[in-house]
Amino acid sequence: MGEKFTVPEGWVLQAYQFALDPSAAQAAMLESHAGGARFAYNTMLRAVKANLGQRDAERSYGVADTDLTPTLSWSFQSLRNDFNRRKHTVAVREDGTPWWQENSKEVYANAVKNLSLALKNWGDSRTGARKGPRMGFPGFKSKRSTRAFAFTTGTIRIEPDRHHVTLPRLGRLRTHESTRKLARRLEAGTARILKATVRHEHGRWLVSLTCVVDRTTQRPAHIKALAPVIGVDLGVKDLIVAATPDGRQLLRQHAPRELRHASRQLRALQRKASRQLGPWDPAAKARREPSNAWRRTQQLIAAQHTRVANLRRDRLHKLTTHLAQSFEVIGTETLAVKNMMAAGGARKRGLNRAVADAGLGEFLRQIAYKTTWYGSVHVKADRWYPSSKTCSGCGSVKTKLNLSERTYVCDNNDCGLVIDRDLNAAINLARLARAEQSACFDRGGADRKTTASAAQVAVKPQSSNGSASPQGEAA
Repeated sequence: MGEKFTVPEGWVLQAYQFALDPSAAQAAMLESHAGGARFAYNTMLRAVKANLGQRDAERSYGVADTDLTPTLSWSFQSLRNDFNRRKHTVAVREDGTPWWQENSKEVYANAVKNLSLALKNWGDSRTGARKGPRMGFPGFKSKRSTRAFAFTTGTIRIEPDRHHVTLPRLGRLRTHESTRKLARRLEAGTARILKATVRHEHGRWLVSLTCVVDRTTQRPAHIKALAPVIGVDLGVKDLIVAATPDGRQLLRQHAPRELRHASRQLRALQRKASRQLGPWDPAAKARREPSNAWRRTQQLIAAQHTRVANLRRDRLHKLTTHLAQSFEVIGTETLAVKNMMAAGGARKRGLNRAVADAGLGEFLRQIAYKTTWYGSVHVKADRWYPSSKTCSGCGSVKTKLNLSERTYVCDNNDCGLVIDRDLNAAINLARLARAEQSACFDRGGADRKTTASAAQVAVKPQSSNGSASPQGEAA
C-alpha cells in the first residue's frame, strides 16, 4: 500500500471543470450512474422516514421509549451498510435480475454520504449547532432534479493527449476543451486529484475535478506599478467603482447585464415552449409524455442560460484576478445578496433581477480566495458600515440616503462636498482598508473583516460567504 498523502503547507483546494463529449453509449452509462445515485439516496431516505414514522406511531399508542423500534443510525457508515444489505432485493428489475452491479459502488456510497450530511445539517440546525437559516428535512430527489454523482476512489486521471479524462467504470471520456491547465500541474507535481463530480447541467455533462493545488503566496512582479490600497464599491448600474484613499478613481466598470441582453431570445423561446405539448396537461391536470418539439425548445432555452452563465463567470474571473494581482490591499463591502433580494414583490422584481444578473455575491466570493492565492489582503467592512452615507471629505454621516440619489451632497455646511455616490463609498472603503494594512501584512495574504468604526478595527478570519445590509448599500 502507498503512503497516505499529506497536504503540504501552502496548498489549497481548487476545482477544474470540463465539459464532456460522451458517445451515445457513454451518455447512457452516465445516465445510469446518475440514476443509481438518486436511487440510493431516495432508498435510504425512505428507510429513515419509515423508521421515524414507525417510532412516532408506537409512541401514539403509549409504547414505552425503551420498547420502541430501534432508531436507524444516520451515520454514513451505518446508512451505507444498510443500503448494501438492501440493494440485493430493491435494486433489481421486474424479472428479478439485479442492476446495481452496472454502476460503480462509489456512486452509491457518495449518494448515501450526501444524505447523511443532509440529515446532520437538519439536526444541527434544529439544535442551534448550525448557524444561519433553518434547514429543512431532506426531500426525495426526482428525475427532473440535477443529475449528479461523484467518485473519490478508483482511477481518476487526465490522459496524456489532454482531451480525455478517465473515470471508474466509465473509462475514457472525451472533453470539449483541453485539460492542459490541470495536466501541466499534475505533471509538475503541484496538484493532486482528490475527487471527481459529474453532473448534467443545461443540456451537457460536466466533470469537476477537486484538487489540492500548490498556491504558495507570491505577489506578481508588476504589483508595484499600481496603487497599494483600493476600495471597491459594488452596484447594479456600475458593477465596481475602485478608488484610492486619496480620492483617485482607478476603475469604473459598468454591469454588462448578460441576462438582460438575452431576455428577448429567452422570452421568445419560452412562449414557443408554452405553445408546444409539454409534460403537463392543464385540462386533465395530469402529467403526460412531452413532445419532441418541446424537448428541443427546452434544450435551446438551456443553451441560452448556459451562455449567460458562462459570460458572467468569465467576466467576473477576469476582473477579480486583475484586482487580486494588481493591488496589495482591497477593501470591499459585506453584502447579504440573498437578503437584498428577499422582499419587495412585483414592484422590486426588476431590481432583484439586476442584482442577480450582476453577480455581486460571486464577485465577493472570488475576491476572498484569490487574494490568498496572490498574496494580497481582502478587508471586508462590517455589514453595517455606512460607506455610502459617510462623507469622504469631512466624515459626517447622513441619516438617510435613497437609492435614487446618485450624487452625494454633504449636509455639513463647512464641507459641502458634492461627489458621485459610488466613488464616495469606494474612497471610504479604501481608507478603512488602509487602516488594516499594517496588521494584515504581518501575517501575509488574508481575508479580513472590520467593525463599523473606521478608527478601531477588529481583525478575525472570515469565510467566503459574506452578509450585508438589505437596505441596498450596493446599489
